[in-house]
Amino acid sequence: MSEHEQGQGQTPENAAGEPKKEKKQLSLNVVSHKEHKGFGAGTIDLSQVACVIIDNGEAYIDVGAMHAKSKVERRIRFSTNKEDVPNGRLCWVVWVAVDRNEGGSYYAGATACPMLIDTEERKGWKILAQHVNNLDYAIKRRYVLDELSVEEKTALRKLLVEHNAEWWDHSPDALKQALNV
Repeated sequence: MSEHEQGQGQTPENAAGEPKKEKKQLSLNVVSHKEHKGFGAGTIDLSQVACVIIDNGEAYIDVGAMHAKSKVERRIRFSTNKEDVPNGRLCWVVWVAVDRNEGGSYYAGATACPMLIDTEERKGWKILAQHVNNLDYAIKRRYVLDELSVEEKTALRKLLVEHNAEWWDHSPDALKQALNV
């Protein structure tokens, strides 16, 4: 078989001339629009979750936060001990889930998680378990925004409205009340 013919959809062969079996690889599908029931079923679909960072009163979308690589988290060594970051500034990761119903798309869940960041010392504090749990709560259509200050709630509301006013209009009153300042 010529090289050209091998590249024409033929399965590679092993040394015995038998077709090679492709190994199923275990992967964490964090962003997927496919629905599947085979190998890897049960992975979490995060395609409808956005990551918002609130830092110094400014809210912005940062997709890197999904993997703890947001702008504020890069090059920071995190600890679970707050005392390790005495000069840290308070930043928030807000997980925002979007869903769709007969009225259209809307902000279906939103949860906030605190972090302390000391950029000069390259140190930070966060509780990873809280971030994971709050991500789960957002996916399950809950709103956990009580700990945000008035300034932070205002920044988040402004971002959500500016990002998509129609989604904001279709969102439940629970979100609007939680961010009504």
